[in-house]
Amino acid sequence: MKDLYPTFDINTLSTCNSINEIFSIDRFSEYLEGNPKTTKVHRHAFYHLTFFVKGLGENIMDFKSYEVVPGSIFLMRPGQVHNWILDESVEGYVVNFSSTFFDQLQINSSLIDQFPFFNLFPSDQMIILSENNTDKMKNYFEDIISESSNPNGSSQIMIAAILLQIFALADKEIDSKAAFNKTNYNSLIFKQFTELIEANFQEIKLPKDYASLLNITPNHLNFICKQQINLSAGEIIRNRIILEAKRLLVNFDLSIAAIAEKINYFDTSNFVKFFKKYTGFTPEAFRKQYYNKF
Repeated sequence: MKDLYPTFDINTLSTCNSINEIFSIDRFSEYLEGNPKTTKVHRHAFYHLTFFVKGLGENIMDFKSYEVVPGSIFLMRPGQVHNWILDESVEGYVVNFSSTFFDQLQINSSLIDQFPFFNLFPSDQMIILSENNTDKMKNYFEDIISESSNPNGSSQIMIAAILLQIFALADKEIDSKAAFNKTNYNSLIFKQFTELIEANFQEIKLPKDYASLLNITPNHLNFICKQQINLSAGEIIRNRIILEAKRLLVNFDLSIAAIAEKINYFDTSNFVKFFKKYTGFTPEAFRKQYYNKF
């Protein structure tokens, strides 16, 4: 069935400054004017940054609500479901870049996964900057606009360098750092585990099967997961399945049975029990919360 909400690619958006359909930057008011559908629920097929300098509102990202205030920056991964509820005075900046943007510059794109707001189980995706860093962040975005609109041709490496400064500054502002350990061998195993989940969560649901793919024991996999983000391997797998179920449930034309089947629960009653056990809602009750919002 057709999704109720669209998935946007960079090349399907109206933008003032873009590079080869892998990068774009706009002032927020111009972005909204050119892309009014982005205020409705949608997915991105790219990384999405928004930084607000004026106005108020709400950003709903994967069913969590965040307040939009001046000095707030939002950093989103491809595939996340979100929508804006904003007042008319809102202003700021929007940057979209593809997952291959850094790779094309011979910079391994896995570099940005090390930031807590971009890893597969993101934390701190909304950050309110201090006053000093708000001015610094605004200058970074202005520098990107200046570079991307350079009449002599923009420099992707220059833009990439500024983006990394933006990520580093946002990361520095995070008060409670994620438990994600970035420096040892276990972090590499954990990253491989999360990538396997993303590719296989619909078919593979048991930690022992992922441990087998990683050539480690289930106990070792559990130890690594607890060390990295203080969740068991089973909890991580379950959280990804539930997130997908939630994303499907706001496609209101899909039946509960069809959604259960999409995530390989061929007994609908088992899916309903599973969903209610870990969310506190039946699938239908969860869905009803979003009839008016989406």
